[in-house]
Amino acid sequence: MQKVKIGLVVAEFNDKITSLMLTEALNHAKRIDAVVTFVCKVPGSFDTPLMVKILLEKKEVEAVATLGAIIKGDTLHDEVIANVLSMKLAELSLHYDKPVSFGISGPGMTWNQGIKRAKEYSKRSVEAAVTMVIRTRAARTLHPKKFPGLIK
Repeated sequence: MQKVKIGLVVAEFNDKITSLMLTEALNHAKRIDAVVTFVCKVPGSFDTPLMVKILLEKKEVEAVATLGAIIKGDTLHDEVIANVLSMKLAELSLHYDKPVSFGISGPGMTWNQGIKRAKEYSKRSVEAAVTMVIRTRAARTLHPKKFPGLIK
């Protein structure tokens, strides 16, 4: 089977958390035999959609895994960012017909929770992106043996 080619978009805000996420995402991609074709950093999670769009336009990218950490502050700012971000990433996935996984932890999360969740969220984001590419490849062939969940 052809290796899955993914791009990673990593927020620099809360860098101590997101740098852990990037390391784990790269390691996990190797473990599951996926190829990371691009790694792009953005200032914060809110800035993620534009870079995701740019990567989705590239032939060398079959899916994008996002990485970021939205920490709870004194206001609802974290919730606003997470809500807008999740909607925009879903829209981009549907518009470009390529998977975009949501590996951005938060909202309502403390710094310590972010550190604890860093590896798991990044691993899940890469895993979801790769799994969706494999499943969409199979679904597009309409071959039930390759995609047992497909109903004719």
